[in-house]
Amino acid sequence: MKVLDTTKNFLSISEKYSLYENSRVVIVLAPYEHTVSYGGGTKNAPKEILAASAYVEFYDDEFDRELCFDIGIATLRPLKFGKQYGIAALEMIYEQVYKALSNGKFVVTLGGEHSISTAPIKAHFDKYPSMSILHFDAHSDLREEYEGSKYSHASFMARVTEFFPAEQITQVGIRAQCREEAEVIKTKNIKTFYASAIRRGLHGTNWQENVVNTLGDDVYITFDVDYFDPAIMPATGTPEPDGFLYSETLDVFRKLRAAGKNIIGFDVVELAPLNGLSHPNLTTARLVYKMLNFAFSGK
Repeated sequence: MKVLDTTKNFLSISEKYSLYENSRVVIVLAPYEHTVSYGGGTKNAPKEILAASAYVEFYDDEFDRELCFDIGIATLRPLKFGKQYGIAALEMIYEQVYKALSNGKFVVTLGGEHSISTAPIKAHFDKYPSMSILHFDAHSDLREEYEGSKYSHASFMARVTEFFPAEQITQVGIRAQCREEAEVIKTKNIKTFYASAIRRGLHGTNWQENVVNTLGDDVYITFDVDYFDPAIMPATGTPEPDGFLYSETLDVFRKLRAAGKNIIGFDVVELAPLNGLSHPNLTTARLVYKMLNFAFSGK
């Protein structure tokens, strides 16, 4: 597969550490935007995450490691969707993700709107049939359709439940949904940690551990950046108040590591870069690298 060079790849690392053949990690770029319903710009997220990643430090003090040089990270050239949308676009993403998985790679997919996540989830599920999904989001995304589309960003998890066991899905940070979605959560036994319940202490003072306890051994993560509070993540199409901060979120990953869970892959979506405001891009790029550090802890 063709990869981006040092001037454009994730972390701006040299060819020695970013060739496809030499890398354990492959980054798939899916700049897809077709169904945004409020603010736009998610199609620009992958390139802006890559640009910001050039300013992310290689060394992580928590792991005493420069991970990128230990494992190699290859960044594939962005997918070109043209007039392909809906199922056709998802098939393009699926094929690239599944091919990389078949080559033994750990795959990170960067969107784009959240509708793209159905494809990497399906690809990982085909390889890891016992996996759980950990879904960080302000929205449950369980509408049967939205604004006339079954493949809306607001419906991606509804599409996932058509092929994936709903009881193996855990959602964190949800704070904006319709009644239909609330009923789906109840009837399909989706494990949802609402933001209001977390803030009221209904999941205990160690809510992060309670989240992790709902998961199986193999965990796929889909991360919508509007899960974060708009104070630290204003650059997203549908920001919602009462979100979460970076440090308390990393505690979920620390609990995953402590519990011996295996992160098998992840996607990060819904960044909508804003002109003149760089910190959301850098926060997202740093999140991606930090998640990789957790995924490869001890490996």
